[in-house]
Amino acid sequence: MQGDCVSLLQSLPEKSVDLIFADPPYNLQLQNELIRPNQTLVDAVNDEWDKFDDFAAYDDFTRSWLTACRRVLKDDGTIWVIGSYHNIFRVGAIMMDLGFWILNDVLWRKTNPMPNFRGTRFTNATETLIWAQKSRAQKRYTFNYHAMKNLNDEKQMTNVWDIPLCTGAERLKANGKKAHSTQKPEALLYRVILSSSNVGDVVLDPFSGSGTTAAVAKKLKRHYIGIERDTDYVKLSRWRVEFIPVSDADTGIFETPSKRNAPRVAFSMMVEAGYLRVGQRLYSAGREYQAVICADGMVQTDIQRGSIHKVAAALLGQTAHNGWEFWYYENGAGELVSIDELREKYRREQGVTYA
Repeated sequence: MQGDCVSLLQSLPEKSVDLIFADPPYNLQLQNELIRPNQTLVDAVNDEWDKFDDFAAYDDFTRSWLTACRRVLKDDGTIWVIGSYHNIFRVGAIMMDLGFWILNDVLWRKTNPMPNFRGTRFTNATETLIWAQKSRAQKRYTFNYHAMKNLNDEKQMTNVWDIPLCTGAERLKANGKKAHSTQKPEALLYRVILSSSNVGDVVLDPFSGSGTTAAVAKKLKRHYIGIERDTDYVKLSRWRVEFIPVSDADTGIFETPSKRNAPRVAFSMMVEAGYLRVGQRLYSAGREYQAVICADGMVQTDIQRGSIHKVAAALLGQTAHNGWEFWYYENGAGELVSIDELREKYRREQGVTYA
């Protein structure tokens, strides 16, 4: 959609968008040209759309587009806003004033940042993303935790993302020059969209620019709305998205099953079905602890009897602990296998599927 984002957002139905990613003007306030040590000119951001008369004008602009975004965001939706030290703290304060509730700040750490040519400050190697839900009272929002964990070699993903700047073949060009001065890398949007939306959701970008959000949304089978007022950027975005083929692959490959949506399987059900035996020993990962399986689905140590969760917590001196992740059984080769893996096998073989 081409035009002013505040005006066009008013034309969209209330509570119609699942996820918003906003990359607004940063108000960089550049006073002079940037010169490299070899006296060549740095291709910095000096576009008219990034210039405001003063901080008050920028704050009014920020308040207007955030208010319009909040109106179209569903009550279980979330919003991401990216910025630099020039603007992100002002944006965050306004978001909180408007009722958004911040879930995370994420640091995009650029693996190939632009140097500080004057040598007067630290090199700016990060930008900040604010991830917020619509309100503090909001009970539900989308977070595909296991998809992020899988992307991070099965370790919980942190809020520091090492991603290079958009360069090389990914950088869109017009007449041999950068088509957009602040084009974001697709890898950044990939994490944002995969983490906080689902297949078929509507993803909105009120400052669409070169169309990166729309491009990634289409690749991940999400619907998208891009709003941009610059004619050249709109043409570029439409061309970019048009050449992305629509995937006919099964929807399942775009989704990560979540254990939160899995039907409950009690530990005793696996004992009843013969997946584990009464009297069989369970071990902690390092074999420091062990317990014996009882006929009623409880487990027994020398001093403790209870559920797999209760006994694991007692052994660790904690009030609660996930027994599925604590206990292992020994297979025929003497190797330890997680009972959580065995539970997945039970679900597959017994036809107990994810919701």
